[in-house]
Parts: sequence; structure tokens; C-alpha cells
Amino acid sequence: MRIANFSLAGDSTFESVNSYTATAAINISHLGVHYRTQEALRDVNCIVKPGRLTGIFGPNGAGKSTLMKAMLGLVPVSSGKVLYQDKPLMQQLGKVAYVPQRSQIDWSYPATVWDVVMMGRVKKTGWLRSFSAVSRQVAKNALQRVGMIEYCDRPIGQLSGGQQQRVFLARALAQQADIFCFDEPFVGIDQKTQTVIFEVFHELADSQKIVLVVNHDLGESISHFDDLILLNRELIATGSRQQVLTEENLSHAYGGKVMYFSDAA
Repeated sequence: MRIANFSLAGDSTFESVNSYTATAAINISHLGVHYRTQEALRDVNCIVKPGRLTGIFGPNGAGKSTLMKAMLGLVPVSSGKVLYQDKPLMQQLGKVAYVPQRSQIDWSYPATVWDVVMMGRVKKTGWLRSFSAVSRQVAKNALQRVGMIEYCDRPIGQLSGGQQQRVFLARALAQQADIFCFDEPFVGIDQKTQTVIFEVFHELADSQKIVLVVNHDLGESISHFDDLILLNRELIATGSRQQVLTEENLSHAYGGKVMYFSDAA
């Protein structure tokens, strides 16, 4: 079930998710990435629209995470450009909330759940400045939305994988961004967390945010996505779920017949 237009604060004096409505798509044009002599991505052209939950899919080694990182300037590109509101996206990272793969995070770092979520307010507050009451309320409401407020004093390393992912989702919400990018958020989590994550993703999309998710699961969870980007180092197909999930496209991407969840009548 979709619950549109949730607010991160219960008072009109606080900023809501709708305060930062995205007004344009991300345009990816002729994007290429090389790792030394290996071509990771070749000539990728696609559009990521606001108001749609968009998934990046493909086999292992297809360049899914590389595409997201290249869009954000986290890996160097060898060709092409990524524009948002007619400007390079990597020059507008203040508008982006990015959650990397859990395997890339140091879970031994001595930070509490509250510390992690408040990190999402640093860009709006400024370095070495005290957090305002607004920021604290936004963080609190973000934790409440993902069901983790009771763990606010718990060290992040003591949580389960699903709980950790919900905390990082709360941090992303606290950023109040226009663009939300998640790299493999469903790996190693429980069903309850998956349900919470998809509910929040749909809420963000319904609020006209750009929501982009790297995923690999062709099971039932794929039915949550509105649009798909199917990769195997190059773009195989992009568009609505129904347009992309054809036997021809999947065979091209995965190199043979692929079983996938179909919600067709």
C-alpha cells in the first residue's frame, strides 16, 4: 500500500519531504566507464524520471553499482555526461542522498543510531555548527518513520543487517534531498525491513522525488518498480517494467532463458 506525502516533521514550521520537490529528470548521455584496461560501462543513454521508482537491474558484473557511482562522480567516467536541471549532477550532490552497499560501510565505527541519522543533517547545518531544533526533529521523525526511534542510543554495529539498513534509510530521509540513490538495499535484510523500505520508496516517488535503486532480484519484489534500467555493461533496455521485462531483453542481458516474476494478468 502506498502512503503518499508523509512529513518528516509534525509541524508546519518544519521542512517536509515536499519542500524539496524534484522538477526534472536525470539525463544520462553516452556514459562510459573504464577500470584501467577493462570496460565497465559502454555508451549508456537513459533518463531517470521523478515520481517513479526506478531500478537498475542486470547480472553480476553488469555495471549496476558502477552506473550509480559514475552518476555521482564517485568513479571517473571515460565518456559522456549526467545532467540534472541542465547542470552536471556531480556538481549538485547537496541535492542527493546516497546509501552505499552495506559491505562498504565500517560497522565498527563508534557511532550510535542517532549519530548516523544526524550525519544526514550536516550539509544543511554546516560543518562544526550545532544542530538546530529543526534538524533534531527531522531526524527524530525519520527514525520514527522506519521504526528505529527506540534504538537511537544503540551503537550501529550492534544492530542486525535489516536494522542497520533502516537507520541508513532514516539518514537519507533526514537529508531531505531531491534525489535518492540506494545501492543494493535489500541484501541481507528481513521481510519487515524490505516492507518498510518499499513503503518509504513509494512515498518518496509519490512526492515527485527521483528514487533510483540498484537491485539484482528478479523475484516478486520487482513488481514494486515503475521503471527499470537493464544493463550488461551496456544498456539493454530502459522504460516501464512491462517494456523492459521481455524474454528477448532478459536473454540478451543474462545470456539465456531467465525466470522472473511476472505480474501480468
